[in-house]
Amino acid sequence: MSDYEFILVDEPAPFVQRITLNRPEKRNAMNNVLRGEVFDALFKGDQNPDIRVTIIRGAGKAFCSGYDLAGGNHMKQPYYTPGGIGNWPRHVVQGWFSIWDLAKPVIAQVHGYCLAGGTELATACDLVYVADDVQIGYPPVRTMSPPDMQFHPWMLGMRHAMELMLTGDSMDGAQAVSYGFANRAYPADELDEKVLAHAERVAKVATDVQQMNKRSIHRAMEIMGMRAAIHAGTEIQALAFFTETSQTYRAELGKGVSAALTKRDEVFGDYRTSKDNE
Repeated sequence: MSDYEFILVDEPAPFVQRITLNRPEKRNAMNNVLRGEVFDALFKGDQNPDIRVTIIRGAGKAFCSGYDLAGGNHMKQPYYTPGGIGNWPRHVVQGWFSIWDLAKPVIAQVHGYCLAGGTELATACDLVYVADDVQIGYPPVRTMSPPDMQFHPWMLGMRHAMELMLTGDSMDGAQAVSYGFANRAYPADELDEKVLAHAERVAKVATDVQQMNKRSIHRAMEIMGMRAAIHAGTEIQALAFFTETSQTYRAELGKGVSAALTKRDEVFGDYRTSKDNE
């Protein structure tokens, strides 16, 4: 286990580190402290010869509901990013690519809600395994902006990406696999066991070889322009904040996050306003 405030760290099998996001009462919404702790544990694991792969999962009913909108995210950021317009999307993309650039593989174990920034965390991982009944979506496109990390056309293809961007709707496990977001989907009660089995197979390959295997895929994506395109997307995200709709919505967020999120989603009848959540 660990002495972190918002994550737990254990080693459930030889050469396997597991990070558990541990704010279940907030559906593991990411504030700056939690993000900093995740990076700290990942960086330490990447330097530890006894670790070959890391799993990231969430405690409670969700993997991660996104960034903590009440968390003062522009204050005390866990690593330096130059300021100015668009600091936030540039900051988080910088962090997610630091996971991409690790030598050792990282696996996302996704269940329950995986929303907004939570999808960015999962995308930064090398492998993604999901529960059948997962809900993966980016609802901020309905009222605020496109993603900070616009991975959708790269991971999902243009048509699937466009549909999700124009509706803010979610993917279930089967859709996430068929669209290319996830590797495999499993029943929720089997997810821990199945993901650990995948991690143990990954850990059979020594790190000096595995880091080359990982980089060979990433370099191919970079040659096709993925990293440059995602960085360019941060500028569009920042520009979206100047639209009238986004400014009005963010003013409502300042008066109360829960009420603003409910108002955003009730016309669609999903996420927190779904009958399944009553």
